[in-house]
Amino acid sequence: MTPFMHQVQELLDGAPASSPQTLPSEEVTVAHAADTQVIIRSLAEQLVSEANAVLAGSDEAVGVLGLTDETGTGALAFTLDYADRTARIETVVSGHTATAQLVVRGVPTSRRLAGEDEMAALVLELIAGN
Repeated sequence: MTPFMHQVQELLDGAPASSPQTLPSEEVTVAHAADTQVIIRSLAEQLVSEANAVLAGSDEAVGVLGLTDETGTGALAFTLDYADRTARIETVVSGHTATAQLVVRGVPTSRRLAGEDEMAALVLELIAGN
């Protein structure tokens, strides 16, 4: 098992989950924002796969995580869901700049994940239901 899979199992065994660290959203170049979105999305896919390997074999789990890509004009986005909880990571393009933001349980924030490592914390928080 990977270190993240161990974290998922520990969470199912009752360990607490901490919230992901966030920073205020900021405008950056479209190229920078798109690059960051692709990196975060790739990491999310890996973490969802690892978490689902643990969740699928657990009596404590209420299902598995879903990952849905969303396409549309002027935005790159994907949504993670578990049970009745969702988190959406979106990058909205406006002219030559773009802004990333985190939408948790349908509520937009003017915040973004503080870094790639915070994706693991977001996945664990969804599972924990915090």
